[in-house]
Amino acid sequence: MQVVSISSLKGGVGKTSVTTGLASAALAAGIPTLVVDLDPHADATTALGVQPGDQLDIGRMLKSPRRAKLADNVVGSSWTARTQSNGSGPAVLDVAVGSAYTGIYDRPDLGRRDLRRLSTVLAGADHYELILIDCPPSLNGLTRMAWSASDKVALVAEPGLFSVAGTERTMRAIQLFRQEFAPNLSPAGIVANRVRTGSSEHTYRLAEMESMFGELLLSPRIPEQANWQQIQGAAHPVHHWPGDSAKSAAALFDTLLGNLMAVGNGLRSRSQR
Repeated sequence: MQVVSISSLKGGVGKTSVTTGLASAALAAGIPTLVVDLDPHADATTALGVQPGDQLDIGRMLKSPRRAKLADNVVGSSWTARTQSNGSGPAVLDVAVGSAYTGIYDRPDLGRRDLRRLSTVLAGADHYELILIDCPPSLNGLTRMAWSASDKVALVAEPGLFSVAGTERTMRAIQLFRQEFAPNLSPAGIVANRVRTGSSEHTYRLAEMESMFGELLLSPRIPEQANWQQIQGAAHPVHHWPGDSAKSAAALFDTLLGNLMAVGNGLRSRSQR
């Protein structure tokens, strides 16, 4: 099992879009996956077609992590029904439902005990091969709680001045966090998202990111997708959305997921130097 936090310091860079794109790729590949919606806005929960019911949301599971029974409280994404209706076999894509309640933990002063809450909740989740944690766009308590529970952190950045600067600060924050709390945490890399191929500014910033981050800049880059909001609004996996644009995006997320899961000790060693 791999636990991957999808993080960003800056909002509006498409972090949740990357999370759901990777979830769609994992579903298409038949990888049993859990998405933990740790963002108080709960956008990933909505995009994954989940209607909250009687189950505990992730915030209430975090409140009593030793008593929370994850298997009893996750909700299956409606995406699985669409996948099976297209002739695919059994698939698993579950969601630990997000809610505003998690906001009580999004503070900068969480101690070690609080940082372990999500790790405790996920302790019984070994029947999944992949867990994706959609973090809020901050470096406060929820993001650090996610990092404590993760094997890897993938950062999402738009090729713009403020996003690149924020990514550099986040990389430094990961290094400090690893030293103090999570020595086995690995920076999986940086996803360049919402790239406009005809933009000279984006071309310049991508070159800057390559210079600054080297191998940590993951491929492929994810271009700006005009119909992405429509896809998310319909609570639909990109792999089953009609049109060549969606097919192209699906193929990119297939490759990105493979590259992200393949990141290992070589990248960790490089980041420690």
